[in-house]
Amino acid sequence: MSIESLAAERPDFAAIAAWIPKGASVLDLGCGDGSLLRYLKETRSVRGYGVEISDMDIVSCIANGVNVIQNDLDSGLSDFEDNTFDFVILSQTLQATRHTEALIQEMLRVGREGIVSFPNFGYWKSRLNVMLGNMPVSRELPYQWYDTPNVHLCTLNDFESFCRKYCVSISARSVMTGGVEVGLLPNLLGSTAVYRFQRGV
Repeated sequence: MSIESLAAERPDFAAIAAWIPKGASVLDLGCGDGSLLRYLKETRSVRGYGVEISDMDIVSCIANGVNVIQNDLDSGLSDFEDNTFDFVILSQTLQATRHTEALIQEMLRVGREGIVSFPNFGYWKSRLNVMLGNMPVSRELPYQWYDTPNVHLCTLNDFESFCRKYCVSISARSVMTGGVEVGLLPNLLGSTAVYRFQRGV
């Protein structure tokens, strides 16, 4: 898939890339087939690794020219020393992690800054589905309730409350729907959220 096609399919990629300086070192957690790292290598000349548990995705990472380590995120990041990377990224994986607080803290131990993207459960279409008695299924949440890997869905308000509680300082936020930036009522009108953060004081 071309870089242009990747950007069209995953609009959060461009938002993430906009915050990363050229040549930065990056660790991509739950990197899937390595598409984000490939995108960042080609657009920002980053150096780095992906972490992934799926055998099939490991093969795809290698095909994409991405350095990848096989590991379960819920077991932590003990293989990495403090401040090894400029950025640690968790793209569309936050909602599938079981130990969210521990993982966010590990991201900020291993990296100087963290970036996460996730589907906003507060998006109006999700709210409407729940109000009508169904779990939402959408481009951002493509699974049925019985086969979803998601265990911790959240809204923008939930994530920001989490950051305040655990002394995580949010330095930037991008909220979008269909690749278009949302400024008005983002927790209601935005389907995808991307946050940049660092250790709080």
